[in-house]
Amino acid sequence: MQSHWTLPEYIADVLPPEAQRIELLRRLLLDTFRVHGYELTMPPLLEYVDSLLTGTGHDMDLRTFKLVDQISGRTMGLRADITPQVARIDAHLLNREGVTRLAYCGSVLHTLPAGLTVTREPLQIGAEIYGHAGIEADLEVQSLLLSALRLAGAGRARLDLGHVGVFRALAELAKVDGATAESLFSLMQTKDIPGLKEATAGIEPVLRAALLRLPRLYGGKEVIEAARAELPAHPRITAALDDLATLAAAMPARQASIDLAELRGYQYHSGVVFAAYIDGLPNAIARGGRYDEVGKIFGRARPATGFSLDLRELAAFIPSQAQSVGILAPWQTADAALQAKIAELRAAGEMVVHALPGHDKASWGPCCNRELVLRKGAWAVEPLNAA
Repeated sequence: MQSHWTLPEYIADVLPPEAQRIELLRRLLLDTFRVHGYELTMPPLLEYVDSLLTGTGHDMDLRTFKLVDQISGRTMGLRADITPQVARIDAHLLNREGVTRLAYCGSVLHTLPAGLTVTREPLQIGAEIYGHAGIEADLEVQSLLLSALRLAGAGRARLDLGHVGVFRALAELAKVDGATAESLFSLMQTKDIPGLKEATAGIEPVLRAALLRLPRLYGGKEVIEAARAELPAHPRITAALDDLATLAAAMPARQASIDLAELRGYQYHSGVVFAAYIDGLPNAIARGGRYDEVGKIFGRARPATGFSLDLRELAAFIPSQAQSVGILAPWQTADAALQAKIAELRAAGEMVVHALPGHDKASWGPCCNRELVLRKGAWAVEPLNAA
């Protein structure tokens, strides 16, 4: 018989030590976004699927839990990604002219885990820029991501840069239909060369050769020049490679790599895409890119670019930070001097815990390593004497 307290697979409680680390990271990253001009927004956990899944592609539809609203009878979805919600807010609710910078943080829910050790309830945090189509916005969000990871203690991160415009231009020149493009996209992601050879058998030789070359065009900044030499001289391909060259040149050596088969989010991304990697974690810690076409679907075309990451995953892989341990205070509510000292310590950021009556000091060890003691008429902080 299954226990009543057993949670669903790939769903887990976050216990105090980990919860504290996640919360400290959340505050750090949101404060970092704020000082760069990103305003915090809080979209709802669920929406009607007509809005929630607009323009997000078939993959997002499969990842979204759905339920029926008992008030309206319409189908609602529990969000699997906050980014489209923020795009809706920019397009419909804020409706500003010019540049808007928005940040967010909240739980999302996935029908299936993305990997064997990945939760189905990530805590997604991200930042987005709306209203600027130039490469400067892409450079800003990428620099912000690298800065945030560095401040969080993740060390030097590496960015893997791609551009969906290269693949889209080749697919359109080859006149492939939507289903074939989706199939080619999937094969590109896994770098399945035999599968690509079979799927492109009927395509014009020059374009077929270019599509087969994309999975092999990855590595350092020299890949861009190789792509210029080996891919068709099409204006959209040239523009995409120019964008990648600008971004790669702005990154320190060995901090950026190029992968022209990096197409994650292809269904709604429209330009530069990127993934961030840190030492000790095989999968990308963060992903982002340009998605100019999503705003158009919401009725107001807006250039857009940004990134997001899972705070729970980041907290699990960054070096452990020493956690502050509290100060045990006697239960004496009538002592004005004691209460003043407690208020002073808490204002300075210290955790002060009242010792409730009937418990010996040894029981407070997990949360306190110091105590307030009355010495010569004044309250002082001393190491906790559990005797």
